[in-house]
Amino acid sequence: MRKIAVIDGGSSQHHRTYTEPKYNKYIEKLIYLPDLEKTSIDEFDVLLLPSQLHMGLLMKSMKKVMDFADKGGIIVSFGPQLNEWLPGHNWEFRETNFWWWLEEDAKSGLVLQRPDHDLFSRYLTLADATWHQHGVYWPPEGTDILVSTEDGGAVLYIDKVSTKGTWVIMTLDPDYHYGSYFMPATERFLDGFFPWLAEGEV
Repeated sequence: MRKIAVIDGGSSQHHRTYTEPKYNKYIEKLIYLPDLEKTSIDEFDVLLLPSQLHMGLLMKSMKKVMDFADKGGIIVSFGPQLNEWLPGHNWEFRETNFWWWLEEDAKSGLVLQRPDHDLFSRYLTLADATWHQHGVYWPPEGTDILVSTEDGGAVLYIDKVSTKGTWVIMTLDPDYHYGSYFMPATERFLDGFFPWLAEGEV
């Protein structure tokens, strides 16, 4: 099983999500974000960066994060990242429709591009990754887009071309919603995502 470290931003939703026993059993260590600068992460296989981290504090440790990737590590980024720190991600903000599911003939606008990928053939369905969207990424050529919008913008993709490591990047923010006690699909997402991250074919 891969050794997973999660950065803890100190918010209530991070605490609830990452100390939940069914998810915490996959986590080797929670690293408080202000301590990341002085904490070694060399022993881990995966570094998970939750949604809504304090960008100023995260940027102080960005060289450490990039070095981790360049040593072949797996980095997971939850939620939209408005700062241009992810390699070649090309974020595009889009207005969020929180109530699309109440519309007549409701469609999420999401497309499962890789139903054959291990994450979706064994662990998740598209419905588990569907709530609302905050925007899209336009990642570099050669990345593996698993979930997109109908116009091809990436909602969940895997990047093995930008660095020597593997980046699992998504606009989805399951930790925020689960940790805030709403959005049932996010619990299903985390129920499948953590076992995949620990043991699946990333």
